[in-house]
Amino acid sequence: MDVAIAGGHGQIALQLGRLLSSEGSRVRGIIRNPAHAADLEDAGVEPVVFDLEHDEDLFSVIGGADAVVFAAGAGPGSGAERKLTMDRDGAIKLIEACRQAGVSRYVIVSSMGAKPGVTGDEGFQVYLRAKFEADEALRASGLDFTVVRPGALTDDPGDGLISLAPELPRGSIPRADVAATLAAILPASNTIGKTLDLMGGETPIADAVAAV
Repeated sequence: MDVAIAGGHGQIALQLGRLLSSEGSRVRGIIRNPAHAADLEDAGVEPVVFDLEHDEDLFSVIGGADAVVFAAGAGPGSGAERKLTMDRDGAIKLIEACRQAGVSRYVIVSSMGAKPGVTGDEGFQVYLRAKFEADEALRASGLDFTVVRPGALTDDPGDGLISLAPELPRGSIPRADVAATLAAILPASNTIGKTLDLMGGETPIADAVAAV
């Protein structure tokens, strides 16, 4: 499989890239900062320097890919405007690039709270609205999408046990298990067209993905 990951230097993205590369996939990590290239190379990922907010012709970066993963984000401490230009508009730019490049498979890392009805102008509220609007654009895109909405992220070691369903109670999950779940979802045709909450749980990842 040939996979392009937007936000390739993020904690989940780096772990996902390392997993996919170790399985024999070609992985391209899209990064804004060239100083991050060495970290991607150490994970077996090809760094591609591209600014999702400002550069054009993203389709040329993802050409030939079998799938893309949107794992980019403005990050904590960023203002509300960047949550819109990155978390929402960056995801939409990748949708358009997929159409131009003929890439049909698109998996987006969203957030469990990215649902209708979030109000307010605080950073996290704007973030959730940006994520929801990006998810809605993907759901309407006609692409082979999967929206993955993890709960609170932790740096605990992954244990490979999760809960994965359209609606789950709020909870937490190690980033390592999110990455492993994304790796399992990418080739899983039964996850296409679905929006899935993701938490730590009691079911092995492969079984949870197969049961969706």
